Amino acid sequence: MTTATDAERLRDALGPLKDREQVARRLLESSARHSFDPDRELDWDAPFEEGKWFWPPELVSLYDTPLWRRMPEEQRMDLARHEAASLASLGIWFEIILMQLLVRHIYDKPLTSAHVRYALTEIEDECRHSKMFARFIQKAGTRAYPVTRLHHNLARVLKSVSTTPGSFTATLLGEEILDWMQRLTFPDERVQPLVRGITRIHVVEEARHVRYAREELRRQMVSCPRWEAELTRISSGESARVMSVSFVNPQVYTDVGLDRREALAQVRASAHRREVMQTAARKLTDFLDEIGVLRGVGRRLWVSSGLLAR
Repeated sequence: MTTATDAERLRDALGPLKDREQVARRLLESSARHSFDPDRELDWDAPFEEGKWFWPPELVSLYDTPLWRRMPEEQRMDLARHEAASLASLGIWFEIILMQLLVRHIYDKPLTSAHVRYALTEIEDECRHSKMFARFIQKAGTRAYPVTRLHHNLARVLKSVSTTPGSFTATLLGEEILDWMQRLTFPDERVQPLVRGITRIHVVEEARHVRYAREELRRQMVSCPRWEAELTRISSGESARVMSVSFVNPQVYTDVGLDRREALAQVRASAHRREVMQTAARKLTDFLDEIGVLRGVGRRLWVSSGLLAR
């Protein structure tokens, strides 16, 4: 277990690292005050409201493209519904990976430490989130949208070989981009009340997860061997590439009556979409850059993902 002396000795570009146990105790206290049971907190029986979006239109992948401008409003709103379900499906996939990575992380840690206890608390949160997302998909009346078989199996490899800093970098990648979008969603009165409730719960609880992952990633990057840091840079860049192409399942375009190839081409060409994704990732990429993750081949992979500007 890291002692206060260790915490004072360890520092990075952002300054001295906080004591691991102290961080975990504060997160446990916050969890005790602000944790939610979505089955009880949300009104799952209420019908969806006519004329309300399932996702802010500006965050829909085709927003402000020539195809979007040709689409009737009803079709735009239907696309938002399917993209919300696609994001929920991606969230379940990612959180199942995250839970396994957290279990791996604490396997050799002191069993009674606050650090381990908080990891177990976070796993509880992620279980509830995954069930919440699955229930939303069913309520929305869409199919589930899994990632491709290739990416599904790549994640199987990641879960087996990921370095500890690589695991926490992937955690932040999955959490912070969606968090930025959800912070725009839950106060937006144009959006369905159920979606706003789901995103509010997720934002509150994920804020703790981000703090835990950031603190541990900083610690890992200043203490891991050079080879592990370099492998983390490369694996994080590859994870960014996978995340960027998996964010919206192309099947959503077919399911709302659009030509899939045309839709994908316009999303790829969309300056608005590129700006949304890079803005969503900017807080994370700034942090990763400061602590030395965005270097060399890894940085080039991040640029190729479209989440990092040159």
